[in-house]
Amino acid sequence: MFRAGARASFVHGFAKNEKDNIEKDELAALKRLAAELLAYDDKTLAGVIATGTLVEVGCDAKTIP
Repeated sequence: MFRAGARASFVHGFAKNEKDNIEKDELAALKRLAAELLAYDDKTLAGVIATGTLVEVGCDAKTIP
């Protein structure tokens, strides 16, 4: 999942040598999850990060070409 702006979220990652593609039912579930995550407000997002349910990964924009 990706949203232009301040946030980007990865909902599923896998090595291509371990799995060819995701199945249609997996795609549908991941789309539902992505929609839910994108609907989180700042307070909710901070709460799930604080509990460890989600992990925030920092990005130093100065290092991106």
